[in-house]
Amino acid sequence: MAIPVIDFSKLNGDERAKTLAEIANACEEWGFFQLVNNGIAEELLERVKKVSSEFYKVEREENFKNSKVVNLLNESGDEKLENVDWEDVITLTDDNVSEWSYQTSGFQETMKEFRYELKILAEKIMEVMDENLGLPKGYMKKAFNGEGGENNAFFGTKLCHYPPCPNPEKVTGLRAHTDAGGVILLFQDDEVGGLQVLKDGEWIDVQPLKNTIVINTGDQIEVLSNGRYKSAWHRVLSTIDGNRLSIASFYNPSLKATIAPAPQLVKETNEEMDQTYPKFVFGDYMSVYVQQKFLPKEPRFQAVRAV
Repeated sequence: MAIPVIDFSKLNGDERAKTLAEIANACEEWGFFQLVNNGIAEELLERVKKVSSEFYKVEREENFKNSKVVNLLNESGDEKLENVDWEDVITLTDDNVSEWSYQTSGFQETMKEFRYELKILAEKIMEVMDENLGLPKGYMKKAFNGEGGENNAFFGTKLCHYPPCPNPEKVTGLRAHTDAGGVILLFQDDEVGGLQVLKDGEWIDVQPLKNTIVINTGDQIEVLSNGRYKSAWHRVLSTIDGNRLSIASFYNPSLKATIAPAPQLVKETNEEMDQTYPKFVFGDYMSVYVQQKFLPKEPRFQAVRAV
């Protein structure tokens, strides 16, 4: 098995209906798919790889060598490390631009441009999901923005590196989890693998494909779709060779946004399904998620029901 690879450019041609169906199937059966011809210029993607690698080498590599997880692995003996991840990560948002790298030439400008293009792509994908689910155009975007604004939704980017690990059998790159938010857009390493998605009880590799964007759906898409589109469990394995680049961007609801199954989709299901997903404020869900990220997701929905 391999996760679906979809040519996004075909939405604009004679194969639109077929492409919509491919995306619908990927959302329903996988919660993961890769987009080729995604509308982001290859020249920009190549620049992103270049500045990200330089950034890690110049500004992060030495710190990682002295990090908590490296020290724990060195001291672990034969024990497997359970509650840490073999990754170096920083978060980029519109609110912390002043903290972005100044040492790596072109980093700020390139990442701003990349994030701008990714946000446009995320909103296009949400419109496709609206159409496939029979929802009004812009339904998901409006739900994510919440009351009283066009730009309240959160858009953050995690720039991660998974350096070579001397004992990959003893520590995971990133532990298995589902994502809390909405639409996740991942630009992953061209060559170094490690990302896996859980499908029918089996871990499936997400194969590196040059200059594709990997899409996965988070917990809020599962709720809005009333379970039609499930958020998928995924993880990153550490490897003894290669320094894996992973840039994940998250289009999430505003913390004040109220999230619930779309009424149009609740009507289509039987009465037992109607109560599967509660109505909640996304900020309350995040308060639960940060405590339970690596645990089963169903209790999170139950916990937030009681908030």
